[in-house]
Order: sequence, then C-alpha cells, then structure tokens
Amino acid sequence: MLKQDDPFRCTAAKLVKFNLIRRVSHIYKDVLVLNPFATVTLTRQDAKISSSVCAIDCSWSRANDELKYRKAASHGIQRRLPLLLAANPTNYSRAGMLSTVEALAGSVYILGFRERAAELMNKFKWGHTFLELNANILEEYSKAESSSGIADLEKAFFPQLY
Repeated sequence: MLKQDDPFRCTAAKLVKFNLIRRVSHIYKDVLVLNPFATVTLTRQDAKISSSVCAIDCSWSRANDELKYRKAASHGIQRRLPLLLAANPTNYSRAGMLSTVEALAGSVYILGFRERAAELMNKFKWGHTFLELNANILEEYSKAESSSGIADLEKAFFPQLY
C-alpha cells in the first residue's frame, strides 16, 4: 500500500480493515504479483506454483513509475491480469482500470477461488456489479489452459482494443 489515493476510497485499506487481506512490507519470491506491465498473463495454472497473490496498491496516474521502476515491484512472480471491466465508481466500465479489490477478486476467481472473490467484493456497494459485469469473461478466463488461450479470449471479448 503506497498510500497515493484518497484514504476514504482506498479499497485495499478497507480490505485490511476487515482482515480480508494483509498489508505486506516484503514480497517473497513465490508470491504472484499483479503487475499490468508484466509480460506473462495470469492463468489458473498459476495456482499450482503459488498460494499467494499480491497487488501493489498505487494510483493509476503513477502506476507506470511505481511498477516499472520500483525495486519492490520486481520481486515475486510477475503476472498481468487479463482484461476485465471495472465496476468501481471512478472507472466504471473501463477495460483494465481496476481498483485493487477488483484486481484481487479477478485474480482469485481465475485461480479457482470464486467464493473468495465474492467475499472480497461483498464489502463494497458496487462489488456485486464487478462480478456480474465480468461473469462470462471471468468464467472463460478460469477455464483457459494457457496464456495464449487467455490472449485469444481477450481478443474475442475486447476486439476494439486489438
């Protein structure tokens, strides 16, 4: 948590407050790190190589600097979350502009933990909207066997971006 956003709207802080996630100061080498600049896409197969997911909570306006150049962000197993639609009030319906809770929920859903994804999103008034908006997409991503399968699905669901 880099504390760059409005503390009253920070989804990571709310999840920490309710003990749904924990704040970490060090990222271990066997942790999946969500990084929008990573070259490898998250798939359900990643559940076999790690039991933890880490999201670096920072402002989208500073994400480029924070995630490309910050040493802490280079630790762990770097994975890019496949494209999903945001449901948060700031970036509603924008592809890829997810809040921290949306990124975490999307990743755990893809890894096969659907109930955990719902548990995370239930703490937000708009949380159910994220899961509803992305229901078909998340289900297909969670079935994909490889990064290339995910890439094909991204092209099918978001042809305007390719």
